[in-house]
Amino acid sequence: MKSARILIIAGSDSGGGAGIQADLKTVTLLGGFGMTAITAITAQNTLGVQGVHPIPTDMVLAQMESCISDIGVDAVKIGMIGSAQTANAVADRLARLSNVPIIFDPVMVATSGSLLADDATIAAFEKLMQVATVITPNVPELEALTGQGILDLDALEDAAQSLRERTGAVILAKGGHLPQQAEDDRPLIHDLLVDEDMVADFSIKRIETRHSHGTGCTLASAVATGLGGGLSLADAVDRAEAFVASALVAAPGLGQGHGPMGHALGLTPFYHLLAAKDGDGWDAAAFAARYSDA
Repeated sequence: MKSARILIIAGSDSGGGAGIQADLKTVTLLGGFGMTAITAITAQNTLGVQGVHPIPTDMVLAQMESCISDIGVDAVKIGMIGSAQTANAVADRLARLSNVPIIFDPVMVATSGSLLADDATIAAFEKLMQVATVITPNVPELEALTGQGILDLDALEDAAQSLRERTGAVILAKGGHLPQQAEDDRPLIHDLLVDEDMVADFSIKRIETRHSHGTGCTLASAVATGLGGGLSLADAVDRAEAFVASALVAAPGLGQGHGPMGHALGLTPFYHLLAAKDGDGWDAAAFAARYSDA
């Protein structure tokens, strides 16, 4: 089966936990082929963002065009966008794609609390949301995009419906920031998938860890990979939620702050194929055949 071609338009995280780095790990682990249009370079680690250097808009578009014109694209994931000018230009280019699902994660603030989008860039999100198939805001992002306060699950659904009506996109509203029930040792986190005629509740028990850097990037990229590979929206979201939860459990415990998730799920996938080596050394054809059947 051909790998789903996923074009990732996002910023680089030097610490490897979020952004382009998390996106590529996710797409690869879920069987897709990741391509990138980098919108910004960040000096970043588990403690925060120490510096941001936006990539010029023309270069972002050039990266996109290189991928689209040669390799092609089955789905697009948008994360950190870099500037208002880039947001508008990217939206204009994506509007010319035909039948390609576009997943927009409206990144505003890093897990550490560092600002990743200024007011002008957030205002320019409007144009990106108009071309998006699915938008994946967390509670603070959804509040900023709608002007509605969100204190419980009903308010989360109301705000998601409001954004859906305004944009025409399906909204995957992430409820991890909602207040939890203190009497429950492991309260449920609810993510709501809101479409015109459907609200689906994807819930998991909260995983207590400080190593949650990159959860939003990972979820959006996982949904994009599923849709690009032909899964239904519900199945793509269901698989994405399971992957995020598994990666949180498998976090390697790196860094002094909000550490990265364990995208490889604690595995070293290459090693189980070492049997392809025989006494005469590596047989590339046999190895490739064994890998394709694995």
